Amino acid sequence: MVTEFDPDLSASRRRFAIGGFSAAALATFGPSAKSSVAENQVVAPVEFNQLGGDLPCCKVLTGMWQLSGAHGYRPDKVKTVEAMKRHVEAGFTTFDLADHYGNAELMTALFRKQHPDLWAKSQFYTKWVPMPGDMKRSVVEKAVNERLKRMGTEKLDLLQFHWWDYGSQGQYMEALMHMQDMVNEGKINHLALTNFDTQNLESIVNGGIKIVSNQVQYSIIDQRPQKYMGPFCSKNDIKLLAYGTVCGGFLTDKYVGRKQLKNDDFDTVSKQKYYNMIRAWGGWDLFQELLAKMKVVADKHGVSVANVAQRWVIDQPSTGGAIVGARLGLQEHIDDNLRVFGFKLDKEDLDLIASATSQSNDLFKVIGDCGDEYRG
Repeated sequence: MVTEFDPDLSASRRRFAIGGFSAAALATFGPSAKSSVAENQVVAPVEFNQLGGDLPCCKVLTGMWQLSGAHGYRPDKVKTVEAMKRHVEAGFTTFDLADHYGNAELMTALFRKQHPDLWAKSQFYTKWVPMPGDMKRSVVEKAVNERLKRMGTEKLDLLQFHWWDYGSQGQYMEALMHMQDMVNEGKINHLALTNFDTQNLESIVNGGIKIVSNQVQYSIIDQRPQKYMGPFCSKNDIKLLAYGTVCGGFLTDKYVGRKQLKNDDFDTVSKQKYYNMIRAWGGWDLFQELLAKMKVVADKHGVSVANVAQRWVIDQPSTGGAIVGARLGLQEHIDDNLRVFGFKLDKEDLDLIASATSQSNDLFKVIGDCGDEYRG
């Protein structure tokens, strides 16, 4: 069911000055962000990048995939909306969602109805993940209109497109051309991709489609984007939206010094996925060496291991932001995520981390380019 909304509100959605918050934005978010963190913790303003010249992108995005289920909790819509409110009030205004993330799109519509002022300061990046098939205009338009209806909005901030089969390039190019037309018609602000490899991204760009971002797995252990994807994106003004930055929770203080894992450690689909990634990268023993060195860096700066993992990713030249999942209404990391903006990694830190990662397997050789893990 679609919630009611003010049809004139979208036109007045506030856009922040990029390169840090504008003075007005700091007045809105600065005090509330600082008040939720310990007094002795250095907290800087939430940092932003920009997609496509006009769309703010928080350098730490709130991922809503855990609303899809299989992540250890049953979402409650009241608690979810209130959690979204807390995120935006703290400065985390950018949310990553999708057509298949349970009721995530519907939650943005409900958020608009209950908190229209905060909604107007927020950005909602959704996805369309169709099965390969006929991509005529009516098929694509139906999917876009469904996103608009479910999200209770007149224009999508960002529509991220995923395609399962590179062998049907003609179909995905047709879909993208229709979506590009809808950008020109005002239904979509910007068009993006998710889990495309460099070769296909290059074909899309050369085909005249304006892409502003590509969402890929990117972390201290998965540095595949640095080989081809990152340089291509930097050259073509495309930002990477990175997921898996904390490896489903494994790149955290909780697992420092853990010799063995228990069944309880695999309480989410993400944990199962990223444990397999760790094994392919170099195994649990090497991962423990990496965690120990990241803990040294974290203690030096008075932050968490997760903060170090996030900071490493968002400081990469092609990164637009790092997506951090939240069990909205159950478990959040607002206070910890705010600490990401209060420090920088220096050469000594980076060298220490690299002394562990340099011993690992090359995941590009093991798996392939970005997104290849989703295609046989």
